[in-house]
Amino acid sequence: MGENSSVVVEHTAAMPNLGLARFPVPPPLQFRLQCLNGDEPNKDVVSQQAEGMGVAPSCTSHCACVTLPVSGRVLKLCMCSGANASALEKEIGPEQFPVNEHYFGLVNFGNTCYCNSVLQALYFCRPFREKVLAYKVQPRKKESLLTCLSDLFNSIATQKKKVGVIPPKKFISRLRKENELFDNYMQQDAHEFLNYLLNTIADLLQEEKKQEKQNGKLQNGSLESDEGEKTDLTWVHQIFQGTLTNETRCLNCEAVSSKDEDFLDLSVDVEQNTSITHCLRGFSNTETLCSEYKYYCEQCRSKQEAQKRMRVKKLPMILALHLKRFKYMDQLHRYTKLSYRVVFPLELRLFNTSGDATNPDRMYDLVAVVVHCGSGPNRGHYITIVKSHGFWLLFDDDIVEKIDAQAIEEFYGLTSDISKNSESGYILFYQSRD
Repeated sequence: MGENSSVVVEHTAAMPNLGLARFPVPPPLQFRLQCLNGDEPNKDVVSQQAEGMGVAPSCTSHCACVTLPVSGRVLKLCMCSGANASALEKEIGPEQFPVNEHYFGLVNFGNTCYCNSVLQALYFCRPFREKVLAYKVQPRKKESLLTCLSDLFNSIATQKKKVGVIPPKKFISRLRKENELFDNYMQQDAHEFLNYLLNTIADLLQEEKKQEKQNGKLQNGSLESDEGEKTDLTWVHQIFQGTLTNETRCLNCEAVSSKDEDFLDLSVDVEQNTSITHCLRGFSNTETLCSEYKYYCEQCRSKQEAQKRMRVKKLPMILALHLKRFKYMDQLHRYTKLSYRVVFPLELRLFNTSGDATNPDRMYDLVAVVVHCGSGPNRGHYITIVKSHGFWLLFDDDIVEKIDAQAIEEFYGLTSDISKNSESGYILFYQSRD
């Protein structure tokens, strides 16, 4: 190939959705042909490169990938140049590149973008990352989802290179072994995965504490506070757990009863042309219980009309907000996406706290957003945008790019129809300043 040569991919009858595209790809060139269906999706069918040349792990500008239906198999052809491996490093600049920080994309093992996007978001939730990294130095334990996550995070954090790509193969394999929901090559819901991951890690840590206590390795009362709190709180709870209080006021005797409920993330309804602050206020709207829904008042000893509302009693260190963008449409007999435009600010203060809330004025900063691209829950794609040391990055599986803060507005959603394709914020991660 000459210095100014390029690879040309042209539209044919066999490639109806590709269109005409010209991708200038300077050498050295890597060819990778992957099978996207069959028994082993994403297995390399052909993988070659120019002799003596290194393969670039990250090639954002000089990479062309097309899908080709061939003999009953769907093949993905990637043509990548190693010349752009350090493009992200150059864009950030050697003097501005954060010390001891690494920006690594994750290989997609067949519709695992739902997993990759959540893992990237969690990696840039610093309190969570630090706990997972610290778990690595503990005595070796049998393989679990947490040990695999710790190995993955440590693999990223200890890389000699600043940028690149890592295959989370062991983590994905373990995930598929532990839960049949994820043991396939279909698109999954990123929020379901986040919920499963956090609860699984918390369960593992609780079981370890239980075993250590039984083995006499813990000092007496070391897991119990002066207030007599639960002994099974883990660092997952310390980071993500908040408390809601459900207040119900009898309209006859004015007696107020309350019931607390813990959460690791909050799911909020979305409306067109609103903000996340508006959605959170709607979450705490007062509801009147009347007619057949009357409330049984212990004071009155009878069913009475009442007012009910949900408020935040304890704010978490990291507030994970899930925007309920998928709604079941009776007329369509399926779920469709609400691509509504919902503005999420870079700074957030919650106003719907209870009167006895601890630290009700806590300020939060946006640190990560899992974005859903597409028109439905079982199709489309997930990417992540994160804030790191003052600038923003976009992680799209193995691709990592620096973006301007203004570009975040592109992920608010659309002002048009609910079913259109959109790149819209789906899970927001806010970290408290204190």
